[in-house]
Amino acid sequence: MDIATLVGLITALGLVLSAIFMGGSMVMFVNIPAFMIVAGGTMGATMVNYPLPDILKVSKVVKNAFFTRSYTSGELINSFVTLAGTARREGILALETALNEITDEFMKKGLQLSVDGLEPLSIKEILDTEINNIQDRHKLGAEIFTTLGAFAPAMGMIGTLIGLVQMLQTMEDPSSIGPAMAVALLTTFYGSVIANICCLPVAGKLKNRSNEEVQVKELMTEGILSIAKGDNPRLLEQKLNAFLAPQLRGSSFN
Repeated sequence: MDIATLVGLITALGLVLSAIFMGGSMVMFVNIPAFMIVAGGTMGATMVNYPLPDILKVSKVVKNAFFTRSYTSGELINSFVTLAGTARREGILALETALNEITDEFMKKGLQLSVDGLEPLSIKEILDTEINNIQDRHKLGAEIFTTLGAFAPAMGMIGTLIGLVQMLQTMEDPSSIGPAMAVALLTTFYGSVIANICCLPVAGKLKNRSNEEVQVKELMTEGILSIAKGDNPRLLEQKLNAFLAPQLRGSSFN
């Protein structure tokens, strides 16, 4: 669970709701027609923009903003140093038994290719293609939420215009001005909340998650290629430490 995402959403929504309760009743901010305009219009426009299968994948993508598999770079590098040492002492085929203990499918696949005797260049091509596909999938998820965040305020403005038109057409009846004005204002409110508290922050988190995962996968690729080439464990460690900030680098040989 990503605590920052959860705390951020709770804090933002909590402060908005607290301000509403401090100023009056929550009922004043509940308007079904306004919500229908914003939610329905936003989803409809997004469905026009993307194929239906991509829209249906959103539920799987959004979990990446709340749940993620975190890797400690130091532990990952130590694992590769250990594997490299085993491969140097006992041969690359000795890694066959170690594959069962590896949970990351990307890393497991790359090491399996090394054990199977593929050339490092071929392994690199396969793993680079895998990374590119991961980037494309993550990019699509972030783009959908960015699109939702762009359409929501726009639908809010459309709702505002609808409310103003309704209000101006019924100026002779004072009792109808209030409901029309509520639609005009609340659609803008709903659109802004959906965009700036939910959709755009989630899109940003997904982009950061993608960058983090790609960096880990690139580190894994370099480690796998070094093992396939038969590099010395010390050399492998230096190559992988190059992916880390200087203050995060360590050594398994101290």
